[in-house]
Amino acid sequence: MPVSVCPECTEEVFVDAESEQGDTIACDECGSTLVVVGLDPIELDLRAEDESPEADKDDFDSYGYDDSY
Repeated sequence: MPVSVCPECTEEVFVDAESEQGDTIACDECGSTLVVVGLDPIELDLRAEDESPEADKDDFDSYGYDDSY
């Protein structure tokens, strides 16, 4: 299992081998929510407080797209 370091408390964080860039995980030691920002090697960063896990997904309704024909 890949290991990285929590940027908040510097403890080791185990990352699932199936993780992809953009996935969020929690540090078991300090409870910080972390984002996988690099895969080789595994790099973690703190998730911004205003950033939700859904932030990267497109919301087509916000574009005003009307697909009813």
